[in-house]
Amino acid sequence: MAREKTNKVVFTFHSTTQAIKMEERCKQVGAAGRLIPVPRQISAGCGMAWAAEAPERDSIEKLVELEGIEVEGIHELLL
Repeated sequence: MAREKTNKVVFTFHSTTQAIKMEERCKQVGAAGRLIPVPRQISAGCGMAWAAEAPERDSIEKLVELEGIEVEGIHELLL
């Protein structure tokens, strides 16, 4: 049975180092989300992205700014 798709906010990064930093900081503060491969809707290349439920966008953006995490882009997708 296929999983139901929901609106997600997806943060992409210039480097794997920044993706790992995002994962570490989010786990430390209990922020929602997880690392995923960059969805094909964003890029055909490989890479890692952080995905969370769309309503979490503002709190995660604040965390990114506070922690100095370098984000390549922020996207809202149905995943």
